[in-house]
Amino acid sequence: MEKIIDLIVTPEIAADMSTVKKVVAKQVGLPDTIFCEIIKRSIDARSKQVKINLRVKYSTEKIHVQHWDIPQYPNVKNAKPVVIIGAGPAGLFAALELLEQGLKPIIFERGKDVRERRFDLAAINKQGIVNGESNYCFGEGGAGTYSDGKLYTRSDKRGNIRKVLELFVRFGASPEILIEAHPHIGTNKLPKIIEQIRTTIIEAGGEVHFNHKVTNFFTAFNKITGVELNGTTTYDCDKIILATGHSARDIFELLHRNNILIEAKPFALGVRIEHPQQVIDKMQYHCEVRGPLLPPSSYSLVQQVQGRGVYSFCMCPGGIIAPCATAPGEVVTNGWSPSKRNNPFANSGFVVSITLEDTQTFKKMGPLAAMAFQQQTEQLCFAAAGGKQQAPAQRLVDFTSNVVSNALPDCSYQPGIVPIALKEVLPAFVAEHIREALLQIKKSKPSYFTNEAVLVAPESRTSSPVKIPRNAETFEHIQIQGLYPCGEGAGYAGGIVSAAMDGMRIAVAIAAK
Repeated sequence: MEKIIDLIVTPEIAADMSTVKKVVAKQVGLPDTIFCEIIKRSIDARSKQVKINLRVKYSTEKIHVQHWDIPQYPNVKNAKPVVIIGAGPAGLFAALELLEQGLKPIIFERGKDVRERRFDLAAINKQGIVNGESNYCFGEGGAGTYSDGKLYTRSDKRGNIRKVLELFVRFGASPEILIEAHPHIGTNKLPKIIEQIRTTIIEAGGEVHFNHKVTNFFTAFNKITGVELNGTTTYDCDKIILATGHSARDIFELLHRNNILIEAKPFALGVRIEHPQQVIDKMQYHCEVRGPLLPPSSYSLVQQVQGRGVYSFCMCPGGIIAPCATAPGEVVTNGWSPSKRNNPFANSGFVVSITLEDTQTFKKMGPLAAMAFQQQTEQLCFAAAGGKQQAPAQRLVDFTSNVVSNALPDCSYQPGIVPIALKEVLPAFVAEHIREALLQIKKSKPSYFTNEAVLVAPESRTSSPVKIPRNAETFEHIQIQGLYPCGEGAGYAGGIVSAAMDGMRIAVAIAAK
């Protein structure tokens, strides 16, 4: 009979399964010939001695070993079709669920496949050239493919987190993501996983079309009837899952022009803060040098400044700051890490909550007001830094002291950073709230407050600045039958896992209907 035990052990014990087995056997009064399997692992670095929390399954009989084969889906070539717009996590996992439900997914993706996307990422990093259809946000796998691959979410009431993680493992991720408290795949491994998902969809009779941009929607009697692709081709359909991501501004504008209801939505805006990883390790692990059995450390920071939230976002240990603009004439930063998280820097978004009242300057834009507010900062940063995707930057202590940095530290942002007073390119209240939050953090985490750290602007694509309202029960658009707003771009998810779960539950709802 299999049982569960929770342990608190040193990193040395946690790294050696034979020792873990002996600890379990001693605690439960059984011989150390028992079988053990770690089913959950987390780090507790609150005290000076770092501990590892383990949840271990044990038994006197051999524990069943799960084999993670690629799922076998029914052939849906001649089944009822459902159109999916966007091949990010929401769209791809909606497609997999449609296969399971016996429906045919037909994906239209504006960008390129993961292999072809790499050339456009190289162009933006090395030459500052932005391809508006293929970049860090648009293309197969969406923003998730090249933005770290963190898989943790607090949205456990929105769907089956375990199923999402198990599907990732079936398509090539390490089974370790089923154990870790904060699972992470890594940007270097995600492309192959995404390719395998696409191959599976096609082999089961689904369709995936790249370089197919939606340029219009067709409706009749408040029902979806089709889409226009690339301005030339019409595709008739009565079910569309709209999973275009938080940066598809042209889709928001298209919906607004077609009088399909959308709403402005609060979001967050700020900077990326990059430290040497050893500074963060020292701060979090309370040691001069991180031990070889501990992963590069991360952090989570939250402050309240004058009643407004200021917080870290998408923290990337051992990571890189990436240029994530989706149109010429703007600068956008984001972060990612490879699977080993072995780069010398740690970066995190550090952002301020933006309310709809803050966007009143763009009131005439109606539901696009928050988007215009976001866009203005990105364009101002581009102009101030001299173009070519260079980004405005300032050392951390210099920023809080209102001093322009004479020289900037080494930084992972490949297009380059330019010394600029960030208060000149960020909204005034955003800059001041970040400054006050950092001064608060100085009191509790003095080592974080260092001029070895650099602030790079802007971190602006934290979430969609637009919400596409939908029926809470059917998931259809509140006005248009057959249109299913989905994922981050619609305002119903925030990250890979929550977007995937949203796509899956919409697919289930469509099948049930």
